[in-house]
This record gives sequence, structure tokens and C-alpha cells, in this order.
Amino acid sequence: MKKRPRQKKGEKKRLDIRDVAKHARVSIATVSRTINSVPTVDKDLAKRVWKSIEELNYFPNTQARALVSGRSRLFGLLISEITNPFFPELIQGFEDFAIENVEGVAVMTFGIEEPLLDELVSRNIPMVFVDATPPNENVSTLVVNYHEGIRQGVQHLAALGHRKLSFISGPMRQRTCQLRKGAFLRSAEEIGVHPVEEWLVEGDHTLEGGMRAMERILQCKELPTAVMCSNDMTAIGALRVLAKTGLRVPDDISVIGFDDIHLAEFVYPPLTTVRMSRNDLARAAFSALRSHVEPTHAHAKKAWPISTKLTVRQSTGYPPGITVGNAKKPRKSVKSRKSSSES
Repeated sequence: MKKRPRQKKGEKKRLDIRDVAKHARVSIATVSRTINSVPTVDKDLAKRVWKSIEELNYFPNTQARALVSGRSRLFGLLISEITNPFFPELIQGFEDFAIENVEGVAVMTFGIEEPLLDELVSRNIPMVFVDATPPNENVSTLVVNYHEGIRQGVQHLAALGHRKLSFISGPMRQRTCQLRKGAFLRSAEEIGVHPVEEWLVEGDHTLEGGMRAMERILQCKELPTAVMCSNDMTAIGALRVLAKTGLRVPDDISVIGFDDIHLAEFVYPPLTTVRMSRNDLARAAFSALRSHVEPTHAHAKKAWPISTKLTVRQSTGYPPGITVGNAKKPRKSVKSRKSSSES
């Protein structure tokens, strides 16, 4: 077999996706989405991309590249809940890092479906998981430091004067939800707090689940002064119930979420939350997959750390009864509020 001749000086440079992006004055990701007919691409941007492709006479031949290399150079991304804004934001970040496509699957479901997992393992496909990793040479794990951000959240509440703390978890069959709840309990213990059992409620990481969980908490004889939620969708659901009940956030009760989705900054009040960067997750997932499939990496890294950090907004404040300046903030009970509305 003859070696492919090197490009000589003066020869025209072979065009690639970067040249199209530069010519169209858009990002490489936008060019990729346009070529792959992703419907969410802005129409005006897509027109510019196709115009540049035509003017540059660029032809994206991924099928021919696969025939020559013997590899499809495709990647997969499995997620568990498309209606949760966290995951579309993660998909966009993953695509941005994966323009030069690789073969492999990133399992970003925060929960493993066993039949699907067995099928992927049997095909010897490189995989990346969050939190839980099956024993396999072709698997890496994104290890999220939940304790780091959740501890910051609990310490933030403690500094404000809160000691009556509640936690709404996700579905406890998932390891990620077990880890988040465990991080909360350890962090509460550090400040000498042992939450009342009925204030520890299991949700399902949805808006509706957050609403149901908050309604259960409001049925308790004594209310917590602060609620930490296992994700932002749960927290937003909790905020809705509190608003309907007439309880003020944060004057009557403080709320903290987890994830820091884009929407968290725009709810009322803006949500204090623990940030888990989708950008960091996407970069680590792509890098982990690439380390498995590129021959330059003799040994793929098995664990990729992901940090978390508290983002303070307006949904947390002093608990009722704490002296602020020269005045004490009164607390209205749920029962009295209901009776007044009925009269």
C-alpha cells in the first residue's frame, strides 16, 4: 500500500468545518448542527452556514471518512429526562466539545438501566458514567463531589441562623440521589443538626414531585425554616407550593436547589442553588471517551472529578424570629393563613 502523499507547498489547503465556521462568522458547533439538520439552529445562522458551504465548495463526507478509516467516529449520549432543562444544557455542552466525533457512549442518566447497560458492555463500547461504574476496562466515571457544594449550602444556612433543616431527595433507587442525601445529612451533622425524620421527604426530581414533597412538609406539626432540594426542578416546584400557600420565601422559609439550571436565575425569588457545571461534565465526558478510543492514550483515566459550588441568590435569608437590625420578623402560621382566607 502506498503512503498518502503529504500536502506540498502551494497546494490548496483542504477545507474543514473550522473554515466554514470562520467564513460564516459562527461557532463550529453551529456549523455541525446545521450540517446535521438539528432543528433548533437559528434559521438566519443556518442560511449563513449553507451559503458559506456553497461559496467554499465544502463537502462534509462523513460516510467516506468512515469507509477509509474503518470507524464510524460516532458518539452517543444517553440521558434520562429531556424535560429537565439540566439535560438539554448538558447536551449542548457535550456537542460543543465533540465536534470532532468519537466512537463511544456517555451515560448521563444519573441512573442505570440494567438491560441497556448489559447490551453496551457486551458490545465492548467505550462508556462514561456519572457516579456509578460497572466493572469494565472500557468504562470511566465522572465522580461528582456532591459534599463540596451541599456542605457550602448547609454552612450558608447555618451562618444565617437556620437549624430546622429539611431535605427533599430524588428517587432513592438512584445512587446519585443517595449520594446527595448522604452529603446533606453529613453536612447537617457537622453543625450539630439532626433533621426531624418527617422533614426528610423523597421526591422524583420533577416539578410535580417537588410540589408533592413540599405539600407533605407543610402538613407537619412544626415547619422547618429551610428546605434543601436534590435538584432545581424540585426546588422550583416547592417554590410554587409555598407561593400558593402564602408563605414568603425567604422571609418565612428559605429554599436551596441543586444543579443551577439556567431557569434558576429567573424564577421568583431567584434560586440559591448548588452549581454542578454542565460545561465541566460535558468536557470530562468527551475527554474520557476520547481517551478510550484514541491510540495515543495507552491507559484511559478511570475517574474524572467534577466539583460543585454554592451560588447564593435571593431564596435564602434569615429564619423567622432572628433579629435583623432592631426588629424581629414575625412568622405567620399556615393554619392561621388558611383560616383567614376562608373567612
